[in-house]
Amino acid sequence: MKYVIKAKIEVDGMVDKPDIIGAVFGQTEGLFGPDFDLRELQDKGRIGRIAVDIKHHGGKTVGEILLPSNLDKAETALVAAMLEFVDKVGPFNAKIRVTDIVDLRQEKIKKIAERAKELLQQWFKERSVDVKEILYDIEASVKTGEVIRYGSEGLVAGPEVEKSDTLIIVEGRADVINLLRYGYKNAIAIEGAKGKIPDSVIQLSKRKKKVIAFLDGDHAGDLILKELLRVAKVDYVARAPPGREVEELTGKEIMKALKNAVPVKELAQATQPTPSSAKQAAVTVPETGVTPQAEYVETLNIPNTVLNDIQSLRGTLEAIVYDSAWKPLERVPVRDIVDYILNTDKEIYAVVMDGIITQRVVDAAAVKGVKALIGARIATITKKPTDIIMLSFDDLVQ
Repeated sequence: MKYVIKAKIEVDGMVDKPDIIGAVFGQTEGLFGPDFDLRELQDKGRIGRIAVDIKHHGGKTVGEILLPSNLDKAETALVAAMLEFVDKVGPFNAKIRVTDIVDLRQEKIKKIAERAKELLQQWFKERSVDVKEILYDIEASVKTGEVIRYGSEGLVAGPEVEKSDTLIIVEGRADVINLLRYGYKNAIAIEGAKGKIPDSVIQLSKRKKKVIAFLDGDHAGDLILKELLRVAKVDYVARAPPGREVEELTGKEIMKALKNAVPVKELAQATQPTPSSAKQAAVTVPETGVTPQAEYVETLNIPNTVLNDIQSLRGTLEAIVYDSAWKPLERVPVRDIVDYILNTDKEIYAVVMDGIITQRVVDAAAVKGVKALIGARIATITKKPTDIIMLSFDDLVQ
């Protein structure tokens, strides 16, 4: 239908919908010949079914009449005028007043235009260019070519890790790549050790004149440092600023951190626990004896096959999406993961990606109800949904 005639009706008595519809048909019949008989027009599909919505109030009947029309504008206006000349319903006086003739096509065009604006805004928002992320990916792709695999564990390291007199021990692959970006080619990653430092790192540290442990400024860095000092030769300790990670530091920040590295002997004296601090530390130990990472693994019910997938993804810049049974659904490039999440018809439970979990990835995951995001690293997330668990590779595998 092209148009809808809207009219108000008031009847000085108690009547029903069929009474009003009958009055409309009866009192307009023959006014303008058979071509404008409402029954004939309805049979031919030129007008639609008359809808009446009424209420009874104070002995009167009031309501609204809707009459769809597929006639042209002039013919529709004539039918609307005919409605207003219906002055009785049964024995009661009636008054009908047309309030509007709605052009359905114009209304549809308005709705389409409004929806187009929404889609355009969403499109710009979802596909906004993150220059820092692009630069990171470009630089990482170049520096990845300089990365070597060291020792029986295949640890990620810089190309001069063996021949340099100084060794820099960092936590993960991204840390090595960031140091390479600024010319430090003598770093080796322990790949986020959880309780055990790789033997290759231990042996390499013993052969070096100077060993610097350069760790993130978080609690995980504290735990790794404690284990490093127990089993490996470490001469100096450098830390990223509190809450920061080595992989996100600028060249100046890296230089400053390494320049201000603290000798291990001084660090040991400065960190002797007082009775009060020891008591406080005891409070923070989980009563269950289960690490937070293990709790996440148990909560998400992550199978060993997924942990193996994480190892296989390293260095590929690809992502694997899983259903709620941790069955792989698709393997896609990390650069396409946001578009894939938003456009796929599949129900995604988790995404494991050899890339950065950015705000764009988190927003897309929140829209599609993804429960878990696991990435090579996690960027600073300003809007973190409470129903999405985010983990790094180093949180789950060594």
